[in-house]
Amino acid sequence: MISLHVYDHDETNDETVLTKKMQGKMDKVESDPKNTLRILIATDCHLGYKEKDPERGEDSLNTFEEILQHAQRQEVDMVLLGGDLFHENKPSRKILHGCMALIRKYCMGERPVHIEFLSDQAVNFAASPFPVVNYKDPNLKVQIPVFTIHGNHDDPAGLGNLSALNILSVSGLVNYFGKSETLESVEISPLLMKKGRTKLALYGLGSIRDERLHRMFVEKKIKLKPEKDQDSWFNIFVIHQNRAGNRGETNYIPEEFLPDFLNLVVWGHEHDCKIKPVKNVRKGFYITQPGSSVRTSLAHGEAIKKHVTLLGVKGKKHIFREIPLETVRPFCIEDVVLSGDGKFMQMIKANPNDPKISEYVEDYCEAKVDSLIAQADAEHSGNAKQPKLPLIRLRVDCSGEFDIDTFSPHRFGQKFVDRVANPKDIILFQRNKAQTKGKESTGEMANSFRPEDLVLKYLAEEKNKLSLLSGKDLVDAVQEFVDKEEKDAIRTVVNHQLEGAQQREMRKRQAGGDSIDEPVHKPKRKKSSKEPEKRKGQKVFLKKEQSQTCGETAILISDEEMDSAGDSDSEAGTASTSSRVGERERGRVKAEGQEDGNQNDCIIILD
Repeated sequence: MISLHVYDHDETNDETVLTKKMQGKMDKVESDPKNTLRILIATDCHLGYKEKDPERGEDSLNTFEEILQHAQRQEVDMVLLGGDLFHENKPSRKILHGCMALIRKYCMGERPVHIEFLSDQAVNFAASPFPVVNYKDPNLKVQIPVFTIHGNHDDPAGLGNLSALNILSVSGLVNYFGKSETLESVEISPLLMKKGRTKLALYGLGSIRDERLHRMFVEKKIKLKPEKDQDSWFNIFVIHQNRAGNRGETNYIPEEFLPDFLNLVVWGHEHDCKIKPVKNVRKGFYITQPGSSVRTSLAHGEAIKKHVTLLGVKGKKHIFREIPLETVRPFCIEDVVLSGDGKFMQMIKANPNDPKISEYVEDYCEAKVDSLIAQADAEHSGNAKQPKLPLIRLRVDCSGEFDIDTFSPHRFGQKFVDRVANPKDIILFQRNKAQTKGKESTGEMANSFRPEDLVLKYLAEEKNKLSLLSGKDLVDAVQEFVDKEEKDAIRTVVNHQLEGAQQREMRKRQAGGDSIDEPVHKPKRKKSSKEPEKRKGQKVFLKKEQSQTCGETAILISDEEMDSAGDSDSEAGTASTSSRVGERERGRVKAEGQEDGNQNDCIIILD
């Protein structure tokens, strides 16, 4: 069943219920399709989640197909995605291929697009080598344009600072916007569109680390650039960040940071489906949080019924249609406290040393899981593509007066292999901190281990503090290495910071009058009177700065440095070169290669 809500920004009243008056306004909006912009909104599709699971591997693609089917069936003017289209930063070929195939199947076609694009496309899509909205490309046949920002799972990374969305963009399947090329200061220009008399200004900001973005908002480095006649535009802002304030003081973006000229904020990243728009009384705009379309965690927030939004905009009025998703795998969760079950606790108190208490607990949990499976079966939508096996989570609080023995969750799950989709993690045991101290937990750890914590613990402490490398940047590099499989992340950060340190040292020496030709790690040594004068044919150590050959960028190293370098081939650090070095005023320069040398250095002979 589709729920409808009407909102009017010309009125001062709060969120409006469907009365006869509002029903009349809704009829006026829906009866004027030439001036009504219809947008299907979804966020956090997480294509590829659990793709290697034989039971759950197709869940994300099946639901994404349902979303596009709704877009085609409703004949929307555009699809708007709020980030995290992909679950992995580098999606597999199977998932990328499946996504591209679905977009081509449902969004490409002959039906004309009735949206007039008004803003400078070269500015809106500056990150693309083809900065043009795809339905205006003469080489493409697009009937439903897809507009998307990136989330924290599919954000740009690695060489070229690219993401999977760049691949979809360059192939003409999506319009990727909201990518910031610099984090020094971000000015967001809107995508300006028009259908009939309705004008839409669409702002987007791809995911940025919450602490950094919070600081940028505080320092006024994030600016949404409104149009001069902003009141004549319906202003939508798409953002993908933490919204709840329970993650820390600066680890989220307060709604009050956003400008008050906005009419609607589409909030991605939060998976709880709170799709019904809520008005921010202080700012005046509405916020919709569609949530994820696939359940990526076994938490209460994910148990909320999944929806997408069909938004109709006419002038400053907009209509919301909440469309339930029928292909999402059923999920039921329940929290039980063993000490709160009178019958169970009475049995234990009668004989607290009964060796069969663990069996009693297991039987109790088995009965609870059976009831949850029955509940999930009753909630099945009947859609042929909705999976039959549900997700089940039973969180059992074992704390209480007596130490209640638990059992193996994995062994317990074997009883439900053919009845649930997650037999390995049905049960989660919990105890109070006082009771878990000194005991191993059989459930999930409250604070999961993160590899980047090692950097903070061992390299950021005062006694181990690094002098050249930044611990904070190393944390980011380790996180990218682990989460995004960026194999060169750590090497890139280290090389970049070492290069910066060397440049700072060279500038410091130059400002102090020292020669920049001298190595930063070697002290000056006074020339001995016994040292001979330079002779014709003498080998001189030559060090390169940037070039791959011994050419104009070479730096001649002094005799003192040659002496300090010694006669060792490894210290001389020479390498063969294939380039021919030209003549110079000081004489002919000839490169001599050595087998075990450093590729950044070579030895030349002065004639």
